[in-house]
Amino acid sequence: MHLVEWAKSMARERLAESLPRRWRHVQQVARRSETLATRLGDDAELLVVSAWLHDIGYAPELAEVGFHPLDGARFLRAGEHDERLCGLVAFHSSALAEAEALDLADQLAAEFDDERTLTRDLLWFADMTTGPDGQCMSFEERMADVRDRYGPEHYVIRALEAGMAERAAAVARTEAWIESVGLAGQV
Repeated sequence: MHLVEWAKSMARERLAESLPRRWRHVQQVARRSETLATRLGDDAELLVVSAWLHDIGYAPELAEVGFHPLDGARFLRAGEHDERLCGLVAFHSSALAEAEALDLADQLAAEFDDERTLTRDLLWFADMTTGPDGQCMSFEERMADVRDRYGPEHYVIRALEAGMAERAAAVARTEAWIESVGLAGQV
C-alpha cells in the first residue's frame, strides 16, 4: 500500500494546515473507504487513494480554475498518475453537475473520464455521507448540510438539484452493495 501512504502524505501536506476542516473531512472519507475496500477486490487500493486525494484541488496552491475536482485531477495528471485516479477525482460526487453550473463541463469531460463503476459509487458514498468536520451523516443529512452552508446563488446550490438523482442513485447502489457483502453497520 505504498501508494496509499503517498496519497495520505500528499493530502496532509496540501490540506492539514491550510484547510484543517477540509482535512478532517478527507480523513474520515478515507477511513470509510478503507472499510469499503476490504470487500472491493482489485480496486481496493484505487478507492482508498482516491478518497485521500478527492479534495486535493482545494489546496490554494493548486487552484487554476477554482473548481477543486478539475484542479485536483489536473494536478494528479501533471504528476503522471493513473488516469482512473484522475477521473475519480475529477468526477467525484456529481462534479459534472457543478462543472455545468460553472461552464466548465466541456473541459472536465474532454480531459477526464467518468468511469461509472462500483469504485466510483463507493467514493461518492464515502464523500456524501461524511460531513465537513469528518462526522458520519446520512446522505439526506449531508445534502441538508450542504444546503445550509451555501447561499442560494452559490454554484454548489445551483448544481445540487441537477445532480441529485445521480448522487442518490450512487448512494443507493452502494448501500445495496454494502448489505450484500456484509458490511452493514460497519461503514
